Amino acid sequence: MPLYRRIPKLKHFPLVNRQQFTVVNVGALAGLTANTEVSLASLMDAGIVTTDDGPLKILGGGDLSVPLTVHAAAFTATARSKIEAAGGSCELIG
Repeated sequence: MPLYRRIPKLKHFPLVNRQQFTVVNVGALAGLTANTEVSLASLMDAGIVTTDDGPLKILGGGDLSVPLTVHAAAFTATARSKIEAAGGSCELIG
């Protein structure tokens, strides 16, 4: 294998244009009231998120039984299925 293909696999080579996200698990959203609009600003007001590290990404850890309208930059497949199974909706923001 040529050297130029081996080098990026070694340690201490950062990814170029790496995207940083503010991540929240679905289980953290379970305490919100039904039919709430969820965004990064509303999560910071509620105290669920304390710092703004970048766009919001919803992960699938935990359970959700409340229908919510979630506005985020990215969703995992399990998070999207759990939100929609609870009767909520997922909207991507650009």
